[in-house]
Amino acid sequence: MLPETTLQPADSQPTAPPGSAEVVLTLEHLSKSFGDNHVLQDFSLDLHRGENVVVLGKSGSGKSVLVKCIIGLLRPDAGRITVLGQDISTLDHEAMDKLRAKLGFLFQSNALYDSMTVRENLLFPLRRQWLADRRGQEKELVQQALEDVGLADTADKMPAELSGGQRKRIALARTLILRPEIILYDEPTTGLDPITAREISALIRQVQQKYQTAAFIISHDMDSVRLVADRVAMLADGRCYAQGTYQELAKHEDPRVNQFFI
Repeated sequence: MLPETTLQPADSQPTAPPGSAEVVLTLEHLSKSFGDNHVLQDFSLDLHRGENVVVLGKSGSGKSVLVKCIIGLLRPDAGRITVLGQDISTLDHEAMDKLRAKLGFLFQSNALYDSMTVRENLLFPLRRQWLADRRGQEKELVQQALEDVGLADTADKMPAELSGGQRKRIALARTLILRPEIILYDEPTTGLDPITAREISALIRQVQQKYQTAAFIISHDMDSVRLVADRVAMLADGRCYAQGTYQELAKHEDPRVNQFFI
C-alpha cells in the first residue's frame, strides 16, 4: 500500500519547478475550432516528470477538448503536441495505441464495467494494450494496484457493491496497473463528499510520490486543487491565460484569475 502522508497545500510540497525536470508533455500553440467557436487559440503548456499540473477554466472554456487532443481523440487545427518525446501528429494508429499504454486516464464517471468484477476491470487494460512482457504477472499486478489504492480485499467484488469513493479508487487502480508515466485526471473529486474528496486528493499525491508520475488534472474543486497542484494553469480565451502555484494565482491582481480562489 502507498505510505500514509500528511496532506498539506501543494505549495508546501516538494515540486518540480519548470526547467528542473524532464518535460514529458508539451503543448505548443494549439488551436482548435468548431465552426465559429474558437475553443483553443494559441494554447501552450509544458508538463514535467513528477509534476502535478491542474488546468482551471470556466465550463465550456475548452478543458475537455484539450484532453481529447492530448490522447489523440481530436486533432488540433494548428500547433503541436509532444508526448514522451513523440510528436503525436506523426504517429499511425498502431504507434498511437502503444503510446497510450504509457498514459493513464481517470474518467470523471470512473467508467468501470458493471458486469465485470474488480479483478476483471483491472485486467481489461492489461489484456488490450501492448504488454506481452507482463503476461504471467497478472495476479501480482492486480494485487499491487489494489494495495496501492488501499482496497486489497475487493478483487472479487462487483462495482455495485462499492461506495462512490471506492469506485473512484478502483478506477485509479485500473489506471495504475499499466504503470503509466503520465496520468490525466478528469474532475477526480466530482460527486464525492468532502471527506472522500480529500482522501482521493491524498491518493493522487501518494501516487505521484511513489511512482514519480506526471499528472495533468482538470478540476473545479478548489480544495483539491490547493492540495494536489504543483502548478495551476488557467485556460481562458483559448490560451494559457495565467500559470503559477496555487498561492501565486490566489494573489493575482487580475480578477479573471483570482475569482477562482475567493
